[in-house]
Amino acid sequence: MIILKQALITLIAVTTCLACESSGDEMSEETTGDADTSGDGDGDPTGDGDGDPAGDGDGDPGELICEDALILDLSLQEKVAEGAVSSTEDGDDWLSSVDASAGGTMAAAMNPWVYMRFGDAGLEKVEIDDYAALSSDAWDIAAKRFGIRANSGNSGPGMVGVAAAAGSYADVDVAPDPSSFAIEDFYTDDCVLIEDMSGLPGNPAYAMANWWGYAGCVTTSNQVFVLSLPDDRMVKLTVEAYYAEGQAACNENGTMGSGSAEMTWRWRFLE
Repeated sequence: MIILKQALITLIAVTTCLACESSGDEMSEETTGDADTSGDGDGDPTGDGDGDPAGDGDGDPGELICEDALILDLSLQEKVAEGAVSSTEDGDDWLSSVDASAGGTMAAAMNPWVYMRFGDAGLEKVEIDDYAALSSDAWDIAAKRFGIRANSGNSGPGMVGVAAAAGSYADVDVAPDPSSFAIEDFYTDDCVLIEDMSGLPGNPAYAMANWWGYAGCVTTSNQVFVLSLPDDRMVKLTVEAYYAEGQAACNENGTMGSGSAEMTWRWRFLE
């Protein structure tokens, strides 16, 4: 776990350094200065007074460089999402229902993301708005419509790494190699949005973007992801359904389901 954390810290630090070089003095005025990422007035996202989100004295690799672009591109809102999150146990797994519908397709741009964290009692909603989430490590993952993003890199100040695992969900029982993990990195050094491969304009290339496809409806790929959390625990996760009803028909013949973005996630902590 220590090796993995160090790898993530290095990756975030490199990304931050490259963006700093490209933004020059504008970065120091707009995104550094006296910014307080924890809301407690000391510029320390961990609350331990050393300005180090990893707790190892290496500085602040979790700083958001492209914050202004993020606010616009992700349509961030200063209100808490209404969507509910609930979890039930299914053997050794958790099945979590995530309402990321955001008021429907037409209203999504005016509605916030749902923020969540993984816990011993299941996936828990974090009652936080989009703007507060920019400086919070209280959340691990967020969802809005078919967008799912982790709290790291361009997405947030956290240290959540994402790795796409090979094989089926049942096959994944150990953490991938530390070099497999990535932080959210969907902006160029000049804060230009990097889009995913869906062909739909304006969709960021989130680390988990390949959980879905589009063939007249939102299909699920059964891709398994492993997330490295700041507390050194690992989660394996797959999105089983985007629709509340009818996901199988969508995957098989392109028939749109009902209850879009009322998702079902299957996940568990890896030992």
